[in-house]
Amino acid sequence: MRTWHEIRRFPLAVRLLLVNQLGVNTGFYLLIPYLATHLTENLGLSAAVVGIVLGVRNLSQQGLFLIGGSAADRLGARGVIIAGCALRTVGFALFALGDDLPVLLAASVLSGLAGALFNPAVRAYLAQEAGARRAEAFALFNVFATTGALIGPLLGSALLLVDFRTSALTAAGIFAVLTVAQALVLPARTVPASAGTVLGDWREVVGNRAFVAFALAMVGMFTLENQLYLLLPDGARRATGWDGAVGLVFLIGTLTNLALQLRITRALKDRGDRARWISAGLTLMAVAFLPPTLGPSGPGPAALLPVLLGALLLYVGVMVAQPFVMELVPGFGRPELTGTYYGVFYVVSGVAAALGNAVVGWAMDAGGRSMAWLPWLCCVLFGGVSALGVAWLRRLGALPAEPKPVVPASV
Repeated sequence: MRTWHEIRRFPLAVRLLLVNQLGVNTGFYLLIPYLATHLTENLGLSAAVVGIVLGVRNLSQQGLFLIGGSAADRLGARGVIIAGCALRTVGFALFALGDDLPVLLAASVLSGLAGALFNPAVRAYLAQEAGARRAEAFALFNVFATTGALIGPLLGSALLLVDFRTSALTAAGIFAVLTVAQALVLPARTVPASAGTVLGDWREVVGNRAFVAFALAMVGMFTLENQLYLLLPDGARRATGWDGAVGLVFLIGTLTNLALQLRITRALKDRGDRARWISAGLTLMAVAFLPPTLGPSGPGPAALLPVLLGALLLYVGVMVAQPFVMELVPGFGRPELTGTYYGVFYVVSGVAAALGNAVVGWAMDAGGRSMAWLPWLCCVLFGGVSALGVAWLRRLGALPAEPKPVVPASV
């Protein structure tokens, strides 16, 4: 009830963006986790071709975040959000209706480009509309995103009992509804004319050494958060020999997020500067990968408990750090470049997640059963280095102590 009351205190635009993120994650996770299986088993594509299709989608998204951020600044976040959801509607519908490789590649490009457009735009719009309450807004954003990430796979697995096309068309339908809702409800804002060029904006953001250092320090956060989809599910399966154990990892995260996210953010917001809590959250995320190394080696319920404890600690660490990270990003530069700052930040995060997953994946293969602790130790080091990096930037005074207000333009 307290969370619901907090939601109602925000403007209608913020409430819509929260529901939008629930729908975005539901639609995304309803389809994407099952796409590789569809391409191989239903369409008979080779593993190499499947890798190309999935890689094109990821590259289209991660490589174009900067374009999406700049578009939000220069064209207005509202229009970019609507365009992104519309493109994903088309992309997911193509996955449902197309069997040929050119159609599948087009679907991958469109769905990836969609994410590159609305991800930075949504965060820029949220930062503008929430004003001084950005931390709470991003905390609630995290709650809705995590809930969607749980609902999506559950709904997807149920729809797959019919067939993949039903699942894909349902995901496309969700994005179509979101597109219409945003077009009807999301307030339009007058976008101030920009004096410089897009390249000038990029040079300004990339030339902000404090911001670039902060983005690089966040490599650990994004790498460890991605282990919710790689190392922790693998640990749960190995501990039990049961694929369904993976669902317990996400269930714990969703329930914990619903119960604690807003309480944690509100409790910490006025107790010390943001950088202090970001560093503390990263430290907790690093510690989360220690319990699985200390559990029983053989499969069984007792071996699952350390993995679930690690997942719980990781989720709490994300809840501590992430809202303040998202709140702090616009504080590094001019309000007119909020979208560009988020775009650059997510380019760095995408590269970090890819490289970090590659390192953890290598450690999983190299460690095998004789050194099963190796990938977990790698994650501890990733988180520890990031926590020290943020603490070092805080000590140098390189980070904004208090977030700068981002005032929305007039209607």
